[in-house]
Amino acid sequence: MTDHNFDIVILGGGSGGYAAAIRASELGKSVALIEKDKVGGTCLHRGCIPTKALLHSAEVADTTRSAPSVGVKTTFEGIDMPAVTAYREGIVAKKFKGLEGLIKARGVTVVAGEGHLTAANSVTVGDDTYVGTDIILATGSYSRTLPGLEIGGRVITSDHALELAEVPARVIVLGGGVIGVEFASVWKSFGAEVTIVEALPHLVPNEDEAVSKTLERAFRRRGIKYTLGVRFQWVTQGADGVTVTLEDGSTHEADYLLVAVGRGPATDGLGFEAAGVALERGFVAVDERLHTSVPGVWAVGDITPGLQLAHRGFAQGIFVAEEIAGLSPIVVPDLGIPKVTYCDPEVASVGLTEAQAIDAHGADQVESYNYNLAGNGKSEIIGTAGMIKVVREKDGPVIGVHMVGARVGELIGEAQLVVGWDAHPEDIAPFIHAHPTQNEALGEAFLALAGKPLHAL
Repeated sequence: MTDHNFDIVILGGGSGGYAAAIRASELGKSVALIEKDKVGGTCLHRGCIPTKALLHSAEVADTTRSAPSVGVKTTFEGIDMPAVTAYREGIVAKKFKGLEGLIKARGVTVVAGEGHLTAANSVTVGDDTYVGTDIILATGSYSRTLPGLEIGGRVITSDHALELAEVPARVIVLGGGVIGVEFASVWKSFGAEVTIVEALPHLVPNEDEAVSKTLERAFRRRGIKYTLGVRFQWVTQGADGVTVTLEDGSTHEADYLLVAVGRGPATDGLGFEAAGVALERGFVAVDERLHTSVPGVWAVGDITPGLQLAHRGFAQGIFVAEEIAGLSPIVVPDLGIPKVTYCDPEVASVGLTEAQAIDAHGADQVESYNYNLAGNGKSEIIGTAGMIKVVREKDGPVIGVHMVGARVGELIGEAQLVVGWDAHPEDIAPFIHAHPTQNEALGEAFLALAGKPLHAL
């Protein structure tokens, strides 16, 4: 067995791991990055990037269908799945090559293989041991399923859904969260009949209720069916399809069942507990500065409790690298991290929902305003409906921004700054938003809460 010594050893080369590696290298640290598959992790290869490529293909399909309504003569002939796959794979391959080059240019040592934490300061890969003054755990997540619901055949996860060589005629999506509504949106645009089954009372149940209801109305207009508030009971499958039975006795038939019930932390069998690292429900327990229970061992990304977002992983990886280097970086709480769901229409949010704000501050200390995108010129031009909801403390700062509509994910950056800097609507109202833009709708909502609405009553 051979020992290799580094300042920092990172187990996992996904969003959090490679961000930590790059930033640590910039700060003069020697870094070993251990990855069993490909650097970039789930986000690059099986998550964020390939799914958004599919969503863009879906957007183009819908645009083609609607082109005559804006005076453009075109005909929608169908979906060429091999060509869609080639487009998706090309995007991923290009980003992967770029990431490999960036990591190499930073002088990071990439170790291919499955690593196991064997001590507080070492990770073993095969017959080699990589010893670090600090260890960063960044092993990511996996697609969950429900007890008794086996994945296989026509019961698939998002990983398998990406690889389908056909457009299914009918699909049932189990789970109305981010992954579920994104795939439902894609398949509907591709021409499939889609039904979402969600046990909770609303789609995207972690969002503000007003946003959830707006998305439900939009999906209904698109012909996406959904069943809310009823739990899944069982599924049977044959050679040509599946039959899903719900707890109310209703049944639904389709070509495939997509299981989209969330992602679990990939921590099992990696030696964490044996090395003394405390786990909570499978997640690595960390303090606000991402220390684990073992000195010198840190954890970032989806294996830590909280939001499972690639950009959270990036930020945590950078944070830990700077913390190890003694730079004392600022902690950004999960409430300050923007979330985007890339279905049609998009959903974007940051901060507290109105219900959370009322729980925290009391109903008499919370104010909100819903700006309907029907009043926004650019939204009318691109043919989207939706809303922007701003939540503030009474006579105080903005504490939440919630949006639904085409392209609203591009507006969340300003909202993040407003919430993160505890800005009051009155502070923001004097700033001018370009006309005509969708960004202007965000400005209108702030104007209204500041007591001087323009294109709103």
